[in-house]
Amino acid sequence: MAKRKIDGGFTEPDMTPMIDIVFQLLTFFMIVSNFEDTKADERVKLPKDTLAKPPEVKPKEELVLNVGFIRDSNGAKLSNDPVVFYAGEDIPIEKIKQSLETEKRLFERTGGKGVIKDVSIIIRADSEVPTGLIQRLIRICQEAEFTKFSLKATQED
Repeated sequence: MAKRKIDGGFTEPDMTPMIDIVFQLLTFFMIVSNFEDTKADERVKLPKDTLAKPPEVKPKEELVLNVGFIRDSNGAKLSNDPVVFYAGEDIPIEKIKQSLETEKRLFERTGGKGVIKDVSIIIRADSEVPTGLIQRLIRICQEAEFTKFSLKATQED
């Protein structure tokens, strides 16, 4: 009787089910993740306040303006003049009106002529930005016909 030699080589397991599971988990976490703070800029250190609370109703249309300072990797200010971090650019507060006019036209194109009254401007200002400059920013927004505003802060423990 002849003996057959069985190859004792290494066989690789089928990785297809493992890859399927990884992609399903990735999809699950992307769906359940909260993308609420995607408009937040990490360079802005919000002030702390005991009265700060999240809004009860999320605005239908919103425009988030992050106001802060250009800082180095250690957090030290490189300039004492605050800027608006907008669309990947650092725009001085006095020059933001053109960008606001562009946003206004975009809102009107997508939602109609009267939609600008429903747009809430959410200002996320660094705690070191002087209040007078935030008031100036609000005035510039009002000149561009935006009328609803809210300021973000972090709740104190």
